[in-house]
Amino acid sequence: METIFDINHLKSQICDLEADVSQDSFWDENASAQKIFSNLSAMKKKLSEYSDLKESFNELQTYLDLFVDGVSDSDLEQEAKVLFDKFKDQVDRLSLLMLFNQKYDNFDCILSIVSGAGGTDAQDWTQMLSRMYTRFFEKQSFKYEMVDFHYGDEAGLKDITFVVSGDYAYGKLINEKGVHRLVRQSPFNANNKRQTSFASVDVIPQINNDNINLTIDPKELRIDTFRSSGAGGQHVNKTDSAVRITHIPSGIVASSQNSRSQGANKDVAMNLLMSRLMILKEQEQKDQLDEIRGELTQISWGNQIRSYVFHPYKLVKDLRTQLERRDIQSIMDGDLDGFIEENLKKRVSHEK
Repeated sequence: METIFDINHLKSQICDLEADVSQDSFWDENASAQKIFSNLSAMKKKLSEYSDLKESFNELQTYLDLFVDGVSDSDLEQEAKVLFDKFKDQVDRLSLLMLFNQKYDNFDCILSIVSGAGGTDAQDWTQMLSRMYTRFFEKQSFKYEMVDFHYGDEAGLKDITFVVSGDYAYGKLINEKGVHRLVRQSPFNANNKRQTSFASVDVIPQINNDNINLTIDPKELRIDTFRSSGAGGQHVNKTDSAVRITHIPSGIVASSQNSRSQGANKDVAMNLLMSRLMILKEQEQKDQLDEIRGELTQISWGNQIRSYVFHPYKLVKDLRTQLERRDIQSIMDGDLDGFIEENLKKRVSHEK
């Protein structure tokens, strides 16, 4: 582990960044200050986890030495077992960090959910997925902000977009990208018939302006303002504060309506647009459209990555890894770690 994580280099990086952060001028007109500070915190967390692992190893070695010398009783064995279980969990957690080896894995990200085939049920499914992911964000201690959404005609959501920040937010959530299929008895059908519906999840890294080497001609942008899609009675619904920006040559659209300020919404929408254009630029340069965002597919049968069956039995199955779970309620409450870890392992195995 010490070799894999290059602990000496990590300590050197922490010292250098701490020296920079301690300067009085660090926060003055430094657009990347917050990102640098976040990187420093992530490095310290990794070093702390390694130190805890090393400490547990040394303690465990002491118990093993006692056992080799013939010193043992039930209490001592129980203490050693508890410590060993803790040590194994620490190893598993650090081993998971090793799976985040892609360029953008430690970036914040933009997660969008769009309803597909299935009409009102699909729009309700989009809202259910939205709840599932917000629960996952909270379990991961991610910060998140809903920046855009559109209600369904009868119920649910046509689409919704979140900006998510936290350790390895993109590295974890990119594993959720794809079509999600729901099978259940429809609450919107008078005969309570079984209904299949679909929603698509898209995830891209949020690339800060200081990391974007991209120039856009203002003439290539169309900026529209409109009223928020939220429930009435609030200030945001009485003024045209929401902003939609369209990059005319590519057709890429980004919008924000969460803030009361039109200027703030414009800044958020522009950052979303720049991130999407930067990813598109990288795709074109590498000539591999599925490297970062994956192939674009129809949001319908045959293209799903995961199936959620509520009726006639309860089962969630990931079609990429074949992992199955029957505790569907805990999945809908954001317990997605197992699916994400299995897909990460498969990705690394495929790379090898």
